Amino acid sequence: MSQIDFWFSIGSTYSYLSVMRIGEVEDTYGVSFNWRPFNVRHVMIEQNNIPFKDKPIKTSYMWRDIERRADRYGLKPQIPAPYPLPGLVLANLVAQVGAEKGWAKDYVRETYRRWFEKGEPAGEEPNLSASLRDIGHDPEQILQTAQSERIENALAEATQEAMHLGVFGAPSFVVGGEVFWGDDRLDDAVDWALGRRRI
Repeated sequence: MSQIDFWFSIGSTYSYLSVMRIGEVEDTYGVSFNWRPFNVRHVMIEQNNIPFKDKPIKTSYMWRDIERRADRYGLKPQIPAPYPLPGLVLANLVAQVGAEKGWAKDYVRETYRRWFEKGEPAGEEPNLSASLRDIGHDPEQILQTAQSERIENALAEATQEAMHLGVFGAPSFVVGGEVFWGDDRLDDAVDWALGRRRI
């Protein structure tokens, strides 16, 4: 089965679209996704690339664009969702724990669902604890682990790895060293993974 590295950072708005439909993509095309959390805020600060800060027209377009694309996928987000996320780093530290333990996909889907469909910011309460409880984990234990030095270092190392690969935003999909950035490139990444290439 072809595998695609899915580099995500909870806090990326467009990632909602990818997160919520990847399961269907896997079933349809017979590919699998390796869920890789990273800290997109660190990448953007280092590259001096803050896409929506102090840009109200661009921000308004973003929300409308997400709304249109969500409708195409049968999703019903409440737009605009709370943004930006003060708890971005903590949300991704929890995802790092999940990546190590095998439940990142479930956590990320649930935390995005609550963020976009219930207006509960990811990385904050009640989203954090409710998302973890809903997928069968003890929030207190997981949050303690997530804020440990080991997990902080692991997320930092993953972020450096993402940057080394050429990942500069989320969502990104990496197939054999090829980077596909954005929800609208998910299908291109699948085609590349399956060998359906035109160049």
